[in-house]
Amino acid sequence: MARTARTSRINMKSTSGKVLASVALLGVAASVAGLGTYGSFTSTTSASETVTAGSVKVELGAAGSAANRLNVTAANIVPGDTIQRAVTLSNTGNQNFGGVTLSTTATAVNLLTTDALNGLQVTVDTCSVPWTEAGTAPAYTYTCVGGTTTTVVPTRQIIGANLPLNGLTSMTTGKADNLRVTTTLPVSADNNFQNLTNTVSFDFLATQRAGTSR
Repeated sequence: MARTARTSRINMKSTSGKVLASVALLGVAASVAGLGTYGSFTSTTSASETVTAGSVKVELGAAGSAANRLNVTAANIVPGDTIQRAVTLSNTGNQNFGGVTLSTTATAVNLLTTDALNGLQVTVDTCSVPWTEAGTAPAYTYTCVGGTTTTVVPTRQIIGANLPLNGLTSMTTGKADNLRVTTTLPVSADNNFQNLTNTVSFDFLATQRAGTSR
């Protein structure tokens, strides 16, 4: 009998353990299921912004035309000679300029461009109306008939870097300036200048306007 009672007790403990385990699992399952029973209110909104960059563009007139004579060669000059060339400078972008500068460089190193006093000198003027052209190529001359002449680069040595061109109409988009570039070999140039040849490039640089709130 004692052996039988002991066996009963063991079975009872084993059965009790299974029941407790089952209760615990059911409790966890009920807890997880409960998480899905709650809802939440939400709201969203959005906006988009389009940004387009502007363009800064400076252009000269067609080479060789009355709007750009800078590439017309001058030959056989002597001290006291003057070379006049007209060129139109235009703002063809959609932004105003913050500034315009002129830089000049030479392809050769000789007295024509290295002698600051006796070498080639340059002056740049504007006319409020297109220049009136006269003379036979390449000996052009220009007068500001019916307009106002303004000097934007006073007479100086022809080679220079970042020379500011002040008071230009082309600072405003869609506008243009009528420039006259005058190059002179001073009368003080001596025999050392004979038979010299050089090519001068004129480079115009336009910079953007100052940044603003857009």
